[in-house]
Amino acid sequence: MDIRRNMLSRKNKLFLLKIFSLFSVVRGYNIAIIVLAQYLASIFIFAPQKRALEVILDWRLLLIIFASSLAIAGGYIINNFYDAEKDLINRPNKSMLDRLVSQSTKLKVYFGLNFLSVGVALLISVHAAIFFSVYIFLLWFYSHKLKKYPIIGNLVASLLAILPFFGILMYFKFFHSAIFIHAFFLYLIILIREMIKDMENIKGDFANNYQTIPVRFSEKTAKRVITVLVMLTLIPVSLLVYQHDVGYMKYYFYLSIIVLGIFLYKLWRSYTTAEYHQLHIGLKILILLGVFSIVLISPDVLVNGKILLEEAL
Repeated sequence: MDIRRNMLSRKNKLFLLKIFSLFSVVRGYNIAIIVLAQYLASIFIFAPQKRALEVILDWRLLLIIFASSLAIAGGYIINNFYDAEKDLINRPNKSMLDRLVSQSTKLKVYFGLNFLSVGVALLISVHAAIFFSVYIFLLWFYSHKLKKYPIIGNLVASLLAILPFFGILMYFKFFHSAIFIHAFFLYLIILIREMIKDMENIKGDFANNYQTIPVRFSEKTAKRVITVLVMLTLIPVSLLVYQHDVGYMKYYFYLSIIVLGIFLYKLWRSYTTAEYHQLHIGLKILILLGVFSIVLISPDVLVNGKILLEEAL
């Protein structure tokens, strides 16, 4: 009896570990942040004239965000599938956890998520289904081919990171110049982060013939390119702060310039994987702060929502 209980206990533990492993593969924490960013952007940028609760309860928006979450999760899986050998070198601990789920199981989950994503999008419209079909194809093509090439791999990876927001943009039909300027700023930050990741992963990339900028040219060249990209962020920040009304979010953009200045200083004094990883984490925090700072564009939306809720009660 005790032996049977122990066997069941081990099976349960293994099952839980596999669930946790799959969560790690699809980077559930990243998807949660993306979902939050999509809702905050919808409430405070794309539809500020609507009540927050009305936006949250919009079933079409829910399906769009759900479809994008499924597609992104599938993208992480196929990326993990192709990067298995490289990750053994760059992230041995995470790689061991990810390997608790077999490659065949990952592929089955990948296809299942993609079909479900397109199916959910089809409930909205044929155009939405086509959009997500193209997005899924681009995620696969990037993981399979493009990410091994310098420059183009970084450019496409950054584009794929912000593309789900354009699905929401098309849904609300809110085509304001400030949106595209903000998207350009986010694109540059993500592009810088992608290049830092290449510097952090240089050993695995070199061993597996990934022709990234640090591998193909040099770390110094990569630092020069990153420096130019950081300088370019001044353009969208200036336009947003001085030519558009971004509310209190302007303080986030001021902070981002200070942070990026410190980032550049540390970049040129960094030479190890651990130092590049710290820079990578710094950029992730900057992006995360940007997500929460969306609220600062129109904080009165929250105030109005609270008044409406109090009146209803």
